[in-house]
Amino acid sequence: MFAAAVAAERGVPCVLIERKARLGSKVLMTANGRCNFTKDITPEQFLRDIVCGGLNTYAADFAADAVRACPPRRIMHGFQSLGVRLKRMPDGRMFPADGKAATIVHAFGDLLRDEGVPIITNCAVTGVHCAGRGFRVETANFALAAECVLIATGGVSYPKTGSVGDGQSFAKRLGHTIVPYRPGLIGIETTEPSVVRLAGRRFDDGHARVLTEHGETVFAHTGEVDCEKFGLSGAAVYNAQRFIEHYRRVNGGNERLSVDVSFGGMRVRCDNPMSRPLKEAIVTLGGVDTHEIDAHTMQSRRVPGLYFAGEVMDIDGPTGGYNLTLAFATARAAVADLS
Repeated sequence: MFAAAVAAERGVPCVLIERKARLGSKVLMTANGRCNFTKDITPEQFLRDIVCGGLNTYAADFAADAVRACPPRRIMHGFQSLGVRLKRMPDGRMFPADGKAATIVHAFGDLLRDEGVPIITNCAVTGVHCAGRGFRVETANFALAAECVLIATGGVSYPKTGSVGDGQSFAKRLGHTIVPYRPGLIGIETTEPSVVRLAGRRFDDGHARVLTEHGETVFAHTGEVDCEKFGLSGAAVYNAQRFIEHYRRVNGGNERLSVDVSFGGMRVRCDNPMSRPLKEAIVTLGGVDTHEIDAHTMQSRRVPGLYFAGEVMDIDGPTGGYNLTLAFATARAAVADLS
């Protein structure tokens, strides 16, 4: 949606193909339906925040140009220009003032309607193939010829929203490497009775630490902690779990880690924590290898005219508006290269 909006602004003709029957299914779910779409911080702070304890520098390096060209303030001003009133939380997280994610989706929909951008919904793309100097985009009922294609199909989390890995499959068939998937920003399981008894309760004073088997603290985050029937979730837990997944990726998963979570005067330790299933993750780690994508333009280094944006690539950020910002910034970078 963001890419189509930028294309309309710049006079780049395009057509938007959406797998689901309506636009923005995943956006409507973000932040429990409130849509934390960015964070009001500088682009340099944003890039430092996504590094994840020094383990995710490749993603920050890759996204740097895109984020600097489309920083949080630019995104905020863009929505304000569409008549969306904003609400800033004390930590900088930004929401629509009415607390409804639908407001963001409607702003996109109204803009694309007013600009005459054609939108095809309830339409799954079945294949993207090179054809002469362009591409053939196939569906079950028709095919389109295109000079360029932007794949912005998301990760593989919450498949009911349409993120089922189509884009990664198209990229792989066109010669791209797919970094293995891992769940990111997701709860961890525990059978601790005190947690189970408090299922449904949220604590704003939460703190989570990741410890090595030698007791060294390698990551810490302060934020919300939610007690669930399966265990623990909330921002503090999500970001700790994200660190663990990146740590295991870098270190081969051989070292046992623990998560020490404090909230509401309680303390729970989860040794060698088990994450919830990938399909429940807020963000998918892994995807199209960024080494095969030009960081300045989001264009494939293997297939000229093929572009990528957002979570379909192997980039991710912490909870708090970072991942939508990455999607918006990379989408803008891709379209800017075409105009």
